[in-house]
Amino acid sequence: MTAVPLPYRVVDTRPETADTVTLRLEPAGEALPPFAPGRFAMVYAFGVGEIPVSVSGILPGGGLLHTIRGVGAVSRALCALRPDAMVGMRGPFGTGWDAPPAAGDDLVVVAGGVGLAPLRPLILAALAAPSGPGRLNVLIGARSPDDLLFRDELDGWARPYLGVAVDRPAAGWRGRVGVVTTLLGETEFAPERTTAFVCGPEVMIRATARELLHRGVRPDRVLISLERNMRCASGHCGHCQLGPLLLCRDGPVVGYDRAEPLLSVREL
Repeated sequence: MTAVPLPYRVVDTRPETADTVTLRLEPAGEALPPFAPGRFAMVYAFGVGEIPVSVSGILPGGGLLHTIRGVGAVSRALCALRPDAMVGMRGPFGTGWDAPPAAGDDLVVVAGGVGLAPLRPLILAALAAPSGPGRLNVLIGARSPDDLLFRDELDGWARPYLGVAVDRPAAGWRGRVGVVTTLLGETEFAPERTTAFVCGPEVMIRATARELLHRGVRPDRVLISLERNMRCASGHCGHCQLGPLLLCRDGPVVGYDRAEPLLSVREL
């Protein structure tokens, strides 16, 4: 986990939505240590700054995919990059998903908005595992159909269930309208051998976790990815503190058994 960014080259850019881009990055020299699904890098736009970005794809030879929504100065600068541009990379940082899970386990993957990006490597790892998961339920929420990520991949994730819900439908939309938690009633899984993975807005995470616990999934097997203001990524500056946790070091992936008492305190 070097403190000095290593140079990575943008080899491809793929627009996902009007404000979200997937960058394919390859090391321009030395590569960072191997990443695991759920972990993140600090990505530096030269002359602008750096931000934490979870990996949305792990490629051979040290290549990485980062799916970034342009919402601030640094993220907009990264989204505007073109092939052959250079970025600085530090990492890998943080905790990851349990991927691939134990053979035969049922999986429930719940994503809200750009929260689907860090879950994509987990889904691909589960599908590629030799024994495969038991039942793989993928539930996706988005603001509108135009805000869905990885649309050309979604049909391949239905093993056996893929559900999509949007807040604002467009003309011709035939899917669910509403919050992503409404899709949980359509899923089938055995609670005693189910692991759930949840990433998205915090209010969605809490609502999803409560419903999963109500269905009988153990709190320590509801894994959530939390977001706070990460700056140093090494646990020294304290900006990402959530009670006793420093999320750049102890997160972002945390079991709900640890997270729930902290998320219930408004001041945290």
